[in-house]
Amino acid sequence: MTKKDFKNAPLPFMGQKRRFLKKVKEVLADHPEHSVYVDLFGGSGLLSHTIKANFPNARVIYNDFDNYRFRLAHIQKTNVLLNDFKQWLTEVPKAAKITGDARKNVLKRIYQDEIKYGYVDYVTLSSSLLFSMKYVNNFAELEKETLYNKLRGADYDASGYLDGVEVESLDYKVLFEKYKHVENVVWLVDPPYLSTEAGTYKGSYWKLRDYLDVLNVLDGTNYLYFTSNKSQIVELCDWIETRTATGNPFYGATTTTMDVQMNHSAKYTDIMMYKYDFKSASTTA
Repeated sequence: MTKKDFKNAPLPFMGQKRRFLKKVKEVLADHPEHSVYVDLFGGSGLLSHTIKANFPNARVIYNDFDNYRFRLAHIQKTNVLLNDFKQWLTEVPKAAKITGDARKNVLKRIYQDEIKYGYVDYVTLSSSLLFSMKYVNNFAELEKETLYNKLRGADYDASGYLDGVEVESLDYKVLFEKYKHVENVVWLVDPPYLSTEAGTYKGSYWKLRDYLDVLNVLDGTNYLYFTSNKSQIVELCDWIETRTATGNPFYGATTTTMDVQMNHSAKYTDIMMYKYDFKSASTTA
């Protein structure tokens, strides 16, 4: 059992499935005690952490293809940087713009840290200094943006977050081949959304072919699959099933949805689909 059951990833990360954590725990409660969970698109590791924290006898493999662990390893440097900003910005109201000398000092300090350490966590800085869910990846992008005081009160803490979790860093297809014959294996499948930035995964947009290739993982396996109504992948599979001889990988799966309000005018629906049959789908390693 880990020291703490995190409800959010310890450092900001786009796409973490925190809204589904309660449902994930409910769904997995009747799985075999020693199931093996392979988090193919591990992202922030929140799903992997949650499963290991609540089912300590399970084996959990977290595919950290985005190298989130590198950000965790530098968490203290990030805290020092943000704490200095808190001291400098006491006169700047919460959510107000950072202007003038205050802005110059913030940018100067960030640049100095990059020169000194060769690394700055721009994703976390984006969450602390930018508005409307904007994220940048480097100093050149940051200095073009309007800065705001969105600093949080507490330090970031990842103590015990990945305790007991096994870590891989492989292409998901390679990882699937490595574990597909393991007994009682369950695939956690949360690919990048269709036509959106895929982070470090291939370093480009996640195209339709990439998205469809992932569905091979679902053929005759136990899985929890995450998508949204933005991708329309479920409708596409229904169409393929009715127009061709190809089977629908979601046939017989149970669906859970969550409405997500991005702002006052934009929203979408997150979707989790799960299917398991340990008697027929598991094999001996």
